Formats: sequence, structure tokens, C-alpha cells
Amino acid sequence: AALLPRPARGLTDRLYCGRRVCYEVLGVSRQASKAEIARAYRQLARQYHPDRYRGEPAGGEGGGAQAAHEKFLLIAAAYETLKDEETRKDYDYMLDHPEEYYRHYYHYYSRRLAPKVDVTIVILVTVCAISVFQFFSWWSSYNEAINYLASVPKYRIQATEIARQQGLLNKTKEKGKNRRSKEEIREEEEEIIKDIIKNKIDIKGGYQKPKIYDILLFQILLAPFYWCKYIVWYCWWIYCFTIKGQEYGVEEKLYIIRRYMKMSQSQFDSLEDHQKETFLERQLWIRENYEVYKREQEEELKKKMAMDPRWKRYRRWMKNEGPGRLTFIDD
Repeated sequence: AALLPRPARGLTDRLYCGRRVCYEVLGVSRQASKAEIARAYRQLARQYHPDRYRGEPAGGEGGGAQAAHEKFLLIAAAYETLKDEETRKDYDYMLDHPEEYYRHYYHYYSRRLAPKVDVTIVILVTVCAISVFQFFSWWSSYNEAINYLASVPKYRIQATEIARQQGLLNKTKEKGKNRRSKEEIREEEEEIIKDIIKNKIDIKGGYQKPKIYDILLFQILLAPFYWCKYIVWYCWWIYCFTIKGQEYGVEEKLYIIRRYMKMSQSQFDSLEDHQKETFLERQLWIRENYEVYKREQEEELKKKMAMDPRWKRYRRWMKNEGPGRLTFIDD
């Protein structure tokens, strides 16, 4: 019954100026220009504004400040309706077609509740903010990894030896007027060692060196390119290995293994080379071989957990007490 057409009620209390016609409220005709509407609004606003009202009759019997305040709100609503071209067009349509009750409600509240700022701008600013935070967060993680590697004796000794061979450490020790303090020399040597570690060690995974193309903004902008690239690659895969039946290469085998293991590219790249060689030796790109390898890994994990003292203590605690079990101590 609610969806059936309602009888034409014309003006309603909850739309625009209520039971009053907005043009009559401002005292202008439907053909009035924006300048005429603005002029009429300013005159009425000066007359009925609460700050300017001093007790004169407010256009009705009994007047008073409350009536003037309500009149001012009605004038403001009429002006808000007629000053915008789109809203005025919807209002004129309502005056000419009062029977389209639900359409008027939809247009009124869709414009009233619509955000004042363009949603596209909000999304763009949000994506840019996330991208900036993401980039600096990656840089912070990368610097933490470099600082950690510089503190590991194995990598520090190798980097120091390379710096000596290249004559970089000798340059830090200067005499005469250019002589610096020990603290400054130590800081420069530390930076030299870190630079050598950055150039010689390829950090992979979550602490790898950030790239501008990996942030969210560029990923969104380059999404069509990546999709086209993936479609072309997928068609090539189907043509070469499904239709023509070619043998897999090393990269293709590692790709299949990575898919079986459900690992991302960065996670798979962080594995050691000897692990990847083991995968290839065991032919894990074949589904049956991978299932056998997976069961072996699960059994090995169970054995390690069974022999782990911490895991034994945890199982003992779960058996004897466990979560949510109440115990009472005499003392």
C-alpha cells in the first residue's frame, strides 16, 4: 500500500518552505532573476533578523520575537531553495507536478543530504595520505633493517674490509685545519659502512628498499596496465603450456610452486636459494610431489612441537588447568 501512488497533496510541511510557496515568502514572481531573489532576501532578512528585531509587529497578530524568528527561518529556507539553479528547478517541477509525491521527496533529501565536498576529491586526498604514510613507513623499516645489519659482526666486518680496500676509511682521518673530532669521524665511518651494506646486500621481504611504484597511488594508476599485462601473460601461458604442451622453465616451475604454497612474490623471494633448489630437485611443481612434501613438513612440525619444552608445558597446562577452569586455593 505504501508503494501505491498517493493523492496529490501539493505543498507539504517537510519539503522546502512547507505549506508556503517560496516565491510568495520572498515576495517575488516565478520569473524573478537571481539578483532579484537575493535583493528580496536581504531586505526581509534585515527586517526579521533576531539581532535586529526590536519588538515591532512581525507580520501577524500577536507578533513577537518568536514569530519574527520563525519568519526569518522561513525566509532563509526560501532563499536556500531559490538561489541554486538545480534546487529551484526541482522546486518548480514540484509546483507544476504535485502528484509525483515520492519523486519530490527523493530529490529534496538527495540534495539536502549530499556531501558538500566532491567525493572524488575526498577519495583522492585519502589515497594520497595513505600513500605518503606507506612510503615513509617503508623507509623507516628499511633503515631499521640497515641499522640492524650494521650491528651484526658478520656483515659489519665485511663492510669494513670493503671500505678499507676502497680507501674510504682513510679519507675520514684528516690532519691540520680540516681535522675533526673523534665523534664526527665515527659518525662518518658508520655512514660509510651503512652505504656499503645498502649496495652489497639485497634485502627482500617486508624490509626491502621501498619503490615509488609500489605505493597505493601508483598501484591504482597503473592498475589498467597491470591487468592488461596479466591478461597477455595468461593467454601466453595457456597457449604455450596448455595448447602447445611445452615444458616448464625454471621461472614457470617456481611460479607454480609459489602458487601451491600460497605465498606472495615478496615472501617467496625472501627464501634462501638453497630452499628453491630443493623445491626444484623434488619437482614440487607436480601436484602429487607437493602434497607429499606438504605432509612431510606437517609431520616434521609435529615432531618439533612434541619435543619442544615450551609446547610440552603448554599441553600440560591445557590438560590440567586450561582456560576458563576455576581452581580454589586453601590459603
